[in-house]
Amino acid sequence: MAPYMNHLKFLEIISFVYVLVTVKNVTGSSVSHDEECSALFQFKQTMIHQHDVSCVAYGSQVLHSWNTSFDCCSWEGVACNNDHDQYYVHVIGIDLSERSLCGHINSNNTLFNLVHLQRLNLSGNDFGDSQIPSEIGRLKQLRSLDLSYSGFSGQIPNEISQLIQLSSLDLSGNSLKLYSPSLKNLVQNLTRLEELHLSGVDISSSVPRFLANFSSLRSIKLRSCSLQNEFPSAILDLPKLQLLDLAYNTHLTGFFPEFHGNSLLEMVILGATGFFGIVPESISHLKQLKILSLSECSFSGRIPGSLSNLSQLTFLGLGDNKFTGSVPSLGGLLKLDVLELGGNKFEKGCFPNWLGKLTKLSKLSLSNMNINGEIPLFLANLTKLNVLDMEENSLIGRIPSWLYNLTQLTILDLQINQLQGPIPNTFSSFKSLEYLDLGKNNFSGRVELDMFLGLNQLQTLSLSANMISLVVTNNYTNTTLPELDKLGLSSCNLKEFPAFLRFQNKLRALLLDDNKIDGLVPVWIWNNSWETLEIIDLSSNSITGQLPIPPQTTVLYDISYNNLTGEIPSSICGLKSVRLLDLSSNNMSGILPSCFGSLSSSLMFLNLRRNNFHGKMMNACTLGSLLTDIDLSENRFTGQLPRSLTNCTNLEVLSLGDNSFHDVFPSWLGTLSKIQVLVLRSNKLYGPIQGSSHFPKLRIIDLSNNNFSGQLHQNYFLTWSAMSSENLGVSSVMKSEISSESVFIKVKFTATLIHKGVRTEYDRILTIDMSIDLSCNKFEGEIPASLQDLRGLQAINLSNNHFTGRILPSLGNLTNLEALDLSRNELSGEIPQRLVQLGFLEIFNVSFNRFEGRIPKGKQFGTFDNNSYIGNPRLCGQPLSKECEDDLTVSRLPPISNVSESLFPSERIDWIFVFCGLGSGLVVGAVIGNFLYERYSYRFTKRKDKWVRPLRNTRRN
Repeated sequence: MAPYMNHLKFLEIISFVYVLVTVKNVTGSSVSHDEECSALFQFKQTMIHQHDVSCVAYGSQVLHSWNTSFDCCSWEGVACNNDHDQYYVHVIGIDLSERSLCGHINSNNTLFNLVHLQRLNLSGNDFGDSQIPSEIGRLKQLRSLDLSYSGFSGQIPNEISQLIQLSSLDLSGNSLKLYSPSLKNLVQNLTRLEELHLSGVDISSSVPRFLANFSSLRSIKLRSCSLQNEFPSAILDLPKLQLLDLAYNTHLTGFFPEFHGNSLLEMVILGATGFFGIVPESISHLKQLKILSLSECSFSGRIPGSLSNLSQLTFLGLGDNKFTGSVPSLGGLLKLDVLELGGNKFEKGCFPNWLGKLTKLSKLSLSNMNINGEIPLFLANLTKLNVLDMEENSLIGRIPSWLYNLTQLTILDLQINQLQGPIPNTFSSFKSLEYLDLGKNNFSGRVELDMFLGLNQLQTLSLSANMISLVVTNNYTNTTLPELDKLGLSSCNLKEFPAFLRFQNKLRALLLDDNKIDGLVPVWIWNNSWETLEIIDLSSNSITGQLPIPPQTTVLYDISYNNLTGEIPSSICGLKSVRLLDLSSNNMSGILPSCFGSLSSSLMFLNLRRNNFHGKMMNACTLGSLLTDIDLSENRFTGQLPRSLTNCTNLEVLSLGDNSFHDVFPSWLGTLSKIQVLVLRSNKLYGPIQGSSHFPKLRIIDLSNNNFSGQLHQNYFLTWSAMSSENLGVSSVMKSEISSESVFIKVKFTATLIHKGVRTEYDRILTIDMSIDLSCNKFEGEIPASLQDLRGLQAINLSNNHFTGRILPSLGNLTNLEALDLSRNELSGEIPQRLVQLGFLEIFNVSFNRFEGRIPKGKQFGTFDNNSYIGNPRLCGQPLSKECEDDLTVSRLPPISNVSESLFPSERIDWIFVFCGLGSGLVVGAVIGNFLYERYSYRFTKRKDKWVRPLRNTRRN
């Protein structure tokens, strides 16, 4: 019995231990409520013991309640469950959003001990580039996690993918990356998600298709995530989806499906993406839609008229797409607050009159809409307008007087139109105006600057490029002027720097170009405390003296086309933020400062063209150089081309023409895969062009007037793929973007090029501008056959060399060709007739070669004069006075008989007579001949078309 009782007691002990362990696990008492409060208090300590004194003070004030009670459930931002049994009370929610907290969250943070948390919101704080610790995976009960705009950085930890209870995930507005895990791996197990907000996270991958199966999703925000490839359109059919924001993912494509009823979508925001195709008429089924933002995409076709049925719309953005036709009536959208239609390809027409019905509009954008006519009266109904943008149309007439009744306007943009007349002084009634641009119109007369400077809210003022004379008084004080952010007074007939600039301390952009300002730049210009000045354009004036050095904040500095002299001061190397530096077309001289090359870490555009600089070219580029455009042409630089140019991996335009560089052909430039324009003309470059020339994006090359020699290999042009046929028909302006914290400008590439024999300064270069100029060298041998594959070429100049052989007939396939100059070579043979196919050819010169034969006739060849062919004594035909021999033969033939079109039958009969006469005597021959004539002449006459052969000269004609 005893052993039995011992076993029973042992079993009781085991059972008791099991119950204890089970109870402990069930109740979750591994972290007690007191321990949770202690963990929160320690979290507070990490937030207030920091180096930022101001943040500490405010953080202490916000979390002051965390010191007043032992029970943390009463602390600000802390939520507990409602269980009355203290044993089961736990912290389940923390909301410290926008409390201006700062600190550093690491893996040891006690916050991650709160394993019962269901809601965690730390958004709108500053946690100092903390990484999200992997310990967040301990919070298995989380339903909602919001760390948005809180200063986190680095890789998103994989442990978040294990929080399978999550219904809301918001990591937006941080410097986070999502590479491993990928977006697919992060969310594939989070099937309960209702909100997925990752805007600003660098995802750089596709949107997983299985999201279309997450039936609980209500809100998706993936703005500015570097998303790629095609967006799964089925996601738009999710039954509970209300908000979809994919804006600013330029490499994300997609299209609209056909929509059906019962959709709950309220916001569709796709601006600045690659979405394309039509907007279907079925979009009218989205009855709940309030915001439709499709601006800066690639949508095409007509705007569907069914949009007018979306009566709940408050925001409609369709600007900067490829919509065509006319704009349908949208007058039924009576709740519309914002309407953007500008930047499409609409038919030319007047203002749509239904605009006058949209009386709740606060923003109306009609820029670049091909609108003509006067500004219509019905716009006066839009009394709530804050923003009116009508730039870049064909508006005529004067500014209507009723416009000044729109007193709530903060932005008025009328630039690039054909408005005329004086600028009224009634602009002073716009007391709320912050942005006014009247530039590039036909306004005239005297304009007093005072009427604008009385607008205290004004930040941007542009009167540039009109025909006005600006009257500027000197009676200003810093208390009577608005603090301008941008001032554009280009082409305003100014003769001196406006004195009121003395009191402008917040200017970011100052445009005084194309005026009549002469003399020295006043010292007080740079003595201002312009710690924000970033754009300075003083070009095309008559400013003298040495180069003035602008503030160190300068991003764009253009002082070209003036009368500056002297050397470049070494202090220019202090401009560590400068992106564009244009000193071209002055009288500056000397050698470049030795520190000049160090600017390549910030410089993108460098233009020193047409000065008197000499000496060696600086080492232009260091590793990591941003330079995209270098123009040092028309100076007196000498020596070799610096090999440091190979560091300029972003270079697109390199113009070093009209100097005295002495070097062989820089074949090593072929490593610059982005280069599109290469100008080395008029130097002392020499020798053969050896090695492979891999210039895949090259469009314009000018090596003229050097001492290059030798043969060009037959495959020399094979790698110049940008000039091949597959790129034809695609035309845009070559440009690059300059951006800083507060500046975003698109800058066009410029160059001085010799096109069709004329030196031309291009203020913009099109991507369809393609040319090759190898003239005035010592090249020899045949013209490379690979030239025939460059079907985008517009101009070829191989003149003044020693090329031999024949003209390739296949050059007739270069149908875009406008100029072909092969003069002063040693070419021979005939000029191929196939060149007549060159329908755009304006210039054709083969003079002083060894050509022979007939000059081709037809199409453009009827427009070229003698000078195109002189120096080829064996050429003949129009326009030369020398006729071809076969033409002379035709002119000497006897007249053709009127009896028959062909002489052949009668000639045949004459020979029969002669043959018979020789064989049997004259008499017998006459008898036999007469017999044959009578018997066979009918047959010959009937079949003459079968026997007739045209004369040789007739066939050539």
